[in-house]
Amino acid sequence: MLTRLLFKIISAALGIALLLAALFLDGGIENSIAQQVTPVNTLSASERLLEPTLPPAPSQADHGAQDYWLYCLPCHGEKGQGLTEEFRQTYPPEETNCWQSGCHGNNPYQYGFKLPTKVPAVIGNETLGKFSDAAQLHSYIRAAMPFWNPGSLSDEESWRITAFLLRENHLRSDSAELNDSNAADVKILRIAFLTPDAIPVPVGAQDQNDTWLWLSLGVALLLILAIFILNRRRIKP
Repeated sequence: MLTRLLFKIISAALGIALLLAALFLDGGIENSIAQQVTPVNTLSASERLLEPTLPPAPSQADHGAQDYWLYCLPCHGEKGQGLTEEFRQTYPPEETNCWQSGCHGNNPYQYGFKLPTKVPAVIGNETLGKFSDAAQLHSYIRAAMPFWNPGSLSDEESWRITAFLLRENHLRSDSAELNDSNAADVKILRIAFLTPDAIPVPVGAQDQNDTWLWLSLGVALLLILAIFILNRRRIKP
């Protein structure tokens, strides 16, 4: 009789513990998903596309931010994120599909051009890793950008955009002007771009993980206690 009652109590406790654990786990997954789909930008489309303003004493990179806005932003995004689906929503509704015929897909409009199917990010992980130093990055921008009119940037504009991208990728400060004499000394470590950042723990996820840990420990202790009581009953004279 005692054994049956003990098993009923243990089964009920295990069921409650597992139910609570499932609820906490589902809540954690829902919170994680909600945070993943929450847009990073909270500004309106018009605010996101505003021209950057210059500080009282603008640096080379500050001027580069304006050059980037003028020549690079339409394809590479206002945060250097690339031509993502989310960024394309800042365009007028009829222009969000850049690769449709008559836009920048097959058969582009007169004097238009065809875009590659993927326009890469230029700020963040896995962006500048193919360049060894600032001189190489500048040479590429000068010769190949903007995509729709390569080679049209002046040397000064190319240096300013290079300085801006290096600053935004935390590779260089604005302490000195970037030019032919020092650009080769500004190294771009490939490992810094080829190694993804650690995935941040969502807000509240750590607390949920702790709850799950304590529930697991509680279940384990309950099982140990049950085994101990059963063994004691078996060896009781």
